[in-house]
Amino acid sequence: MTYTTHADLGGREMPGAIVPEPEAEPFHADWEGRAHALTLAMGATGSWNIDASRNARETLPAYARLSYYQIWLAGLERLMAERSQLLPDEIAAGRMLHAPVPVRRVLHAADVPAALAKGSATERPTTAPARFAIGQQVRTRAGHVDHHARLPAYVQGKLGTIEALHGMHVFADAHAQGLGEEPQWLYTVVFDGAALWGPEAEAGLRVSVDAWESYLTEVE
Repeated sequence: MTYTTHADLGGREMPGAIVPEPEAEPFHADWEGRAHALTLAMGATGSWNIDASRNARETLPAYARLSYYQIWLAGLERLMAERSQLLPDEIAAGRMLHAPVPVRRVLHAADVPAALAKGSATERPTTAPARFAIGQQVRTRAGHVDHHARLPAYVQGKLGTIEALHGMHVFADAHAQGLGEEPQWLYTVVFDGAALWGPEAEAGLRVSVDAWESYLTEVE
């Protein structure tokens, strides 16, 4: 089956206007806060990693019809169902009907503020020299891949310039597939607007994208 992500929306013509919302009001309804809390709590159990959770959400067939936290909740149901942590009759009943499946860790309420403040670092020790240097021109990988990836479609196959080096980080593509962290060098690549959008691009527009080393090739 071909891997299809429904979340790669950058650079596309979308219907309707984008309406900014107040940052101090993250939830539109009480259930959204609970969906957010459940997702964080289950992520903290170590049953899956953050890239696997993104993989589960972006491949939801109904992605385009769901609101932001409906996507989170549907992704959580999928992840738990795949591990028999949640069964269909429990979803239908809206409550637990079976004994819980043991998990590696439990995030207690008192520990939530510290856990959120700490986050989850992705940088890893450097084990190889960087292939590219600041100021070097590169071309991004192009073409479909049958797995989760973090390279936006609108920059694929485009020429850009290395703007910054960030050390070696967990490689999301491998991590999402359960293949381990496979750390790679991470770079910021800057693109001229005209290289992405053509001559109609706004004058002086530049777009910066963080990209792993395997996303990039040298320009002769």
